[in-house]
Amino acid sequence: MDFSYSDDQAAAIDLARQILTDHSTPKQLRAIEQAGGPRFDRELWAKLADAGLLAVSAPEKFGGAAQGFLTVAGIVEQAGRTAAAAPVLESEVLGVLPIAQFGSAAQKERWLPRIGRGEAIVTAALVEPHRAATDPGARAVKDGTGYRLTGRKLAVPAGPIADAFLVPTALDGAVAVFLVEATAPGLSREDLVTTSRQPESLLVLDTVAVDADALLGTAAQGAEIVRWIELRATAALCALAVGVCSEALRLTAEYTKARKQFDQPIATFQAVGQRAADAFIDTEAIRLTALQAAWRIEAGEPADAAVATAKYWAAVGGSRVVRAAQHLHGGAGVDREYPLHRYYLFARQLELTLGGGTQQLRRLGKLIAEGVA
Repeated sequence: MDFSYSDDQAAAIDLARQILTDHSTPKQLRAIEQAGGPRFDRELWAKLADAGLLAVSAPEKFGGAAQGFLTVAGIVEQAGRTAAAAPVLESEVLGVLPIAQFGSAAQKERWLPRIGRGEAIVTAALVEPHRAATDPGARAVKDGTGYRLTGRKLAVPAGPIADAFLVPTALDGAVAVFLVEATAPGLSREDLVTTSRQPESLLVLDTVAVDADALLGTAAQGAEIVRWIELRATAALCALAVGVCSEALRLTAEYTKARKQFDQPIATFQAVGQRAADAFIDTEAIRLTALQAAWRIEAGEPADAAVATAKYWAAVGGSRVVRAAQHLHGGAGVDREYPLHRYYLFARQLELTLGGGTQQLRRLGKLIAEGVA
């Protein structure tokens, strides 16, 4: 396997890094966070759209660049590196990718160009609240030529600012995925408070009526589509962790070189150097496993085991990296005027979202037992 980027891939990722670094500054992030409302920088979003970075995986005839998942993961990494107030992962991975793969010609024509121009945000509502065994959860029933959807979806990423949602539901004993507009009568959303301040919502579907053409793919494909999205969303979260941990480590290196005790930079102290070296090794492990997962997805190779491994390192290694960064910064690390706190909170939310290390070891063990890994 070759993890090196092609010229086109490197150009897209470098452009994303430049735009995000220039416009997602600590000062700008503080202003957005203090303004109230969803943590979303519309000016930055417009700049990413103008650069053609919001739908790089879409076919060229729909305004995209027909780039693969490795490019998408690289751009998501840059969003993590800058703690950007922009739903790059949500729109590209939970919106563009599944619509481009499974959407009808009409769905692609309607949504992909708008997403690419920054005029619409599409995300996926994959998580349901814990429910009793007798509760079928979100469900769809036939209603004439269309369907009516009922249920709740929890922790919908970019929920407060999304224009449409991919919503998996139970349908006739199977799973179906519907593309539901945010303005649909009966659909409501409640903003949630998250660890990292990233916008999320509780989505409530109260007999929401949708036409038959809202179905993504076919009803028989629903379970396959959900697995397809989940695999790529998980790999993208691991790429996001690469950016978060890389920047936390960089901030720590700069701080320990400048902070002095006994007239010596604390970076020269053996205990500090050892702690930073451990964080560097963890960060590189997160990077390598995330790249392997993204590469296997792009190459069409079996990727379940690689993604499970990347999940483990992103959850456990990421937590270790940001805890070390906080420790080595001392009191400066918890100062809201200093940028490190964003990466600490981001990494801790990623750890919870990915499920923690123990869960991933169990999943990896199951894959090995099944002969997948």
